[in-house]
Amino acid sequence: MTEEEKKKKGGFFQAVKEVVYGLAAHDSARFALKTRASMEHLFILITMGDMLGVPILPPYYSLRLLPYVVPQISTWKRRMLREKDLTDALA
Repeated sequence: MTEEEKKKKGGFFQAVKEVVYGLAAHDSARFALKTRASMEHLFILITMGDMLGVPILPPYYSLRLLPYVVPQISTWKRRMLREKDLTDALA
């Protein structure tokens, strides 16, 4: 079997694999990613809500969790303070 035939065969199986993934698992994977983002959003809101004026947890626990949250604070604040539209809820 030549290199070109192997490449064609691999390309065909790769295409079949991608089609099966698209039919079976793509929607589930997108839903899982969206759920994870929502949970992370709520976690940061609960721990760092006092930055926006929503005191939920005592500051002691927020400070204990601060090292885990610091990399995500800037994007979280931007997401929270962004103006929302009706079309955002539909997506």
